[in-house]
Amino acid sequence: MDNNDNNNQIENANQNQNENEMKNLEKKVTKNLIKDYSNLLNGNSFTDFSIFVENGSNTFEFKVHKSILSSRSPFFNESLKGQNDIDKIFLNNFNKKEMESILKYIYYGNISFENQENLIQLLEISIYFKLNLLKEIIQKKILNSINYSNFFQFLFQNRNLNSNEIEIKYSISKQDFDKLKQFDIFLPKSFLINLERTIFQIQDKENQQKINEKEKKIKRREKKIKRRDKRIKSFESENDKKRKEILDLKLQNEKKDEEIHNLQLSFQKELENTKQEMEEKWKEEIEEIKQGFELMEFQKIFSDSEIITEIKYVKKLQEWINDSSFCYKMKKGFSAKKNGFDSKTWHNICDDKGKTLVIIKTKDNFIFGGFTQVGWTNDKSKWSKMNPHNSEGGWIQDPNAFIFSLRNDKGDRKEDLFPTQQGKQKYAIFYFYDYGPAFGCDFVVNSKLQSGNSNFGYNYNLPDGIKFKSKEANSYLAGSENSWIVDELETYFI
Repeated sequence: MDNNDNNNQIENANQNQNENEMKNLEKKVTKNLIKDYSNLLNGNSFTDFSIFVENGSNTFEFKVHKSILSSRSPFFNESLKGQNDIDKIFLNNFNKKEMESILKYIYYGNISFENQENLIQLLEISIYFKLNLLKEIIQKKILNSINYSNFFQFLFQNRNLNSNEIEIKYSISKQDFDKLKQFDIFLPKSFLINLERTIFQIQDKENQQKINEKEKKIKRREKKIKRRDKRIKSFESENDKKRKEILDLKLQNEKKDEEIHNLQLSFQKELENTKQEMEEKWKEEIEEIKQGFELMEFQKIFSDSEIITEIKYVKKLQEWINDSSFCYKMKKGFSAKKNGFDSKTWHNICDDKGKTLVIIKTKDNFIFGGFTQVGWTNDKSKWSKMNPHNSEGGWIQDPNAFIFSLRNDKGDRKEDLFPTQQGKQKYAIFYFYDYGPAFGCDFVVNSKLQSGNSNFGYNYNLPDGIKFKSKEANSYLAGSENSWIVDELETYFI
């Protein structure tokens, strides 16, 4: 039994020692924590928020931490919740000393109860910042310290507490005293009786002095409010000015945006027009290049021609025929100087060739001719009408045939083509084995291909202002009114 008791005593002693060591460690941890938070508050490290208070004419700034304020004070938690862009707040209800005291309590639980007046100030602050634990501690502290001699020191303060707290003023009236009696559970009954006896014995001088002091405070407060209102008005005026400047800048920007938009539209339109012009120009240039190549190819066909020796004649023939498949494939099939001045030879070579180009040069240096889509043939089934005087010849219909004039020595006529007259397409060309090429009755080359005659206007359209069977009409193509002499006759076909 004795050994068991000793063991128990030893175990209890060890347990007590361990508990004391734990308490000491806990105290050490708490002390270090208080020290760390004190350093955090006083060192201004990692601060992200500022509190401004006024003390007389001076303004003081306290650099603090949002996270600590929000976690310790419901007031700051509600004020800062969701307000990430707020970095400062002005608390004009408190002075520098009061703000220092409450921040010490918020950061590391330290609170200084210097005197009775300090208790009332801290009570008001605890209510404002919703620090319920601190409010409860101060209330108990006040109630435990109230006696007759210090009662007015607690009550006669220029502070208004919540309706659930003691109402404190500089002077106390009968009405105020009746209000006070509702808190009689906190005060000794004898104390209230003595207070009621004494309250109306306060000297007028003291009351007046207190009233004067209160008025002074009110005036100081009013001045402070006026200064604040003045600053607010100045700030509002400055804000109005800034807003006007911003509005002007906005209008200017809108105008510039509109100008830029208009310039963009104008530039876009100009760009599109330029693009269109360039595309049209490129098309024209490509077409010119294409025509140039086509002209070069077409010109090669006349490389051995004794009649078509100028490029302007090549261009005109290419333009009038307007058939690239024919122009680039045709060849000179007959030349009177090479093959002989004989109509039968011409028919033997040139009949049944389809599309045919005939070019004639006279001794008078006139160049003319004709083009037919169907050509000459001795197939009578293709003749549209038999010659009533000779069964060996007939008309061949060709609505696309034309005759042309390229050159005359008079110099008073330009290159031109003349299609068949309306209703006379069936008389476009005439076939007769003893004649050379004959385009209607408008021009006919005789049997030896050495001469011909003209009756221009019989089947083909005359130039404007020239009358049929006139001297001018008959001499228009070959330069001679009646018979004309052939210098060279060339025929082209595929």
